[in-house]
Amino acid sequence: MSMADLSPEVVAANRAAAGLADETMPRSVAIIMDGNGRWARKRGLRRTAGHMQGAETVSDIIAEAACLGLDALTLYSFSIENWSRPKDEVNTLMHIYAEHLVRERPMVASHNIRVRHLGRRDGLPDSVLRELDESIRVSENNTGMFLALALNYGSRAEISDGVVRIARRVAAGDLDPIEIDKQLISDSLDTTGMPDPDLLIRTSGEMRLSNFLLWQLSYAEFYVTDVYWPDFAVGEFHKALRSFGSRHRRFGGVDDSNT
Repeated sequence: MSMADLSPEVVAANRAAAGLADETMPRSVAIIMDGNGRWARKRGLRRTAGHMQGAETVSDIIAEAACLGLDALTLYSFSIENWSRPKDEVNTLMHIYAEHLVRERPMVASHNIRVRHLGRRDGLPDSVLRELDESIRVSENNTGMFLALALNYGSRAEISDGVVRIARRVAAGDLDPIEIDKQLISDSLDTTGMPDPDLLIRTSGEMRLSNFLLWQLSYAEFYVTDVYWPDFAVGEFHKALRSFGSRHRRFGGVDDSNT
């Protein structure tokens, strides 16, 4: 698929084919991709086999999100806390990340995707940083969907880092504390310039945020499925989007339609 194939008419047709209406589509979706290890264990395989299969699902969902005209897709790829996992599993994960960043580059180009990194660089292997930086570089002039990869990410660390950035501006005399507001804080986070998620999807049935986008998810709708991430096919993605489309978002207000 080329950029020309993602015209508004084609996007509308893709949505209609999936049973999705333009007026109820989320602009931005975030996904906590959970269940790779359990998927593998259920099949008598090593956990790393689940991660490898999960990486294939990532490619399918990225492509579909772009074809449906999302403004942003954020994937929780590796948390700061995940460094506590067994060393061989972490090494395999890092190898998969580097490999798939290379593999997905043609799709990033053909779907006009802009790659972003959320999280800290310190601690990531040189091989991952090299491929991550290259994917960001080659996609920086694209104008389509943001693909934000939360890698070595933790929301509390992100917010702490943002507060430090603001404090440094105040200390330098470039910012009056009275000017600090919600927008300034948002602009100081890794997600600056991206829309906040309208929908959070979590696979494998877990009911927690796991230190993910705590600021940005303030008004997001949640969709939790028992499906493990490697089995989260495009049809499951459509199901989550249709669920979102059936909800009435009040943003803290009153639903006048029920009065």
